[in-house]
Amino acid sequence: MKKFTLKEDIILRDFLALERTKLANERTLFAYIRTSLYLILAGIAFIQLKDFQSIKWLGIISLILSVALLIIGIWKYYRLNQQLKEFYSKA
Repeated sequence: MKKFTLKEDIILRDFLALERTKLANERTLFAYIRTSLYLILAGIAFIQLKDFQSIKWLGIISLILSVALLIIGIWKYYRLNQQLKEFYSKA
């Protein structure tokens, strides 16, 4: 991802755009968390189905994907958050 660069003094419009970006970043993190929780629920449900032991692997894959998705979401959140902090410190 490209770094933000400050070329001139920040004005109100730019400051509000940065605030919207920060809020959108948080909203995206919550979407990652929500999706991860749904995958956990689906994984547990697939694993606990007694009559369908042949699709137990689907539950395990769902649990693994939920953890991976959560890690990716948190990593993306902190990466963009750090870039925004660097940009704010220059403003």
